[in-house]
Amino acid sequence: MGIELHNITKHYRVGVEQIHALDGVNLRVGDNEYVAVMGTSGSGKSTLMNILGCLDRPTTGQYVLDGILTTRMGAGQLARVRNERIGFVFQSFELMPRLSALKNVELPLIYSRSGWLHRNRLAKAALDTVGLSDRMRHRPNQLSGGQKQRVAIARALVANPSILLADEPTGNLDSRTSDEILALFEALHNRGQTIIMVTHEADVARHAKRIIRMKDGKVLSDMPVEQDAVSHAAEASQ
Repeated sequence: MGIELHNITKHYRVGVEQIHALDGVNLRVGDNEYVAVMGTSGSGKSTLMNILGCLDRPTTGQYVLDGILTTRMGAGQLARVRNERIGFVFQSFELMPRLSALKNVELPLIYSRSGWLHRNRLAKAALDTVGLSDRMRHRPNQLSGGQKQRVAIARALVANPSILLADEPTGNLDSRTSDEILALFEALHNRGQTIIMVTHEADVARHAKRIIRMKDGKVLSDMPVEQDAVSHAAEASQ
């Protein structure tokens, strides 16, 4: 069923000034879409990601995830949605340094009603999916940057989430390793995973199938990647 945002706003007060981080965002992301969200600093893309991940609440508007109206949920219900329906991948990996790759991947299942009994088997399967079966006993300091990000992706996938949210997932990686991670995202998308990726890099965004560009808290454009490339090439030539 995917994601529906209806007239989402997010306002912050900083001293006497009110910041309109999101200003009337309407958006639909269907199942098995691969979407990149782009925008400069202050465009609203990070705020949008926080709301999509149920890490923050909108000031006004409705957020429907898989037919569930999340904007009327309490804190406990939102935590359950985050745990069971959303996988997070961060630029800085956010791995527990004293735990093995396997134990890091198991973490989300400890709080899962359906997965904790089978967490070891499910974590091994997730690490196999990202090509790290031979590194599951290694700690983060024994892994390369690309391997750390693969562990983070396995952890995001272990609970079989509806959507995978990736915030600058290649930001701390070199170009070759970035290409490997983006190839993994492509493979996950081909297997049916819905992916929403925030990035400020155009060459990274072009690996998605659809690009949403934001400016001043609004959706500036929303189009397939090929159409986006033509549109922005035309703008650059003017």
